[in-house]
Amino acid sequence: MDGVGISDTAAGHSYIGDKNSYLSQLRQIEEQVRGVHRMVQNETYCIDVLAEVSAMAMALEAVSLGLLDDHLAHCVAGAAAASGLEAAELKVKEASDAIARLVRS
Repeated sequence: MDGVGISDTAAGHSYIGDKNSYLSQLRQIEEQVRGVHRMVQNETYCIDVLAEVSAMAMALEAVSLGLLDDHLAHCVAGAAAASGLEAAELKVKEASDAIARLVRS
């Protein structure tokens, strides 16, 4: 971590209102991973395994996009309003880096 998120930890994160939703989605993804593990262990047909992997990737993408949206709407906007241009630019850079990681994945 580059230190930007450290101060956010002390103040709390913007997704806290959606925390239960994110946790629910992550539990479902966790179950999907276990299911794929069983499918591979049982030598399930490759196309069926790939379909499940694709569904997991889409579910993870949905969580990622939700977190990114929350970050932009709360953290970036909050930094701009409360701390001025330099903090806002730092948060925008942080968000841009996150978007770049998502696009590459």
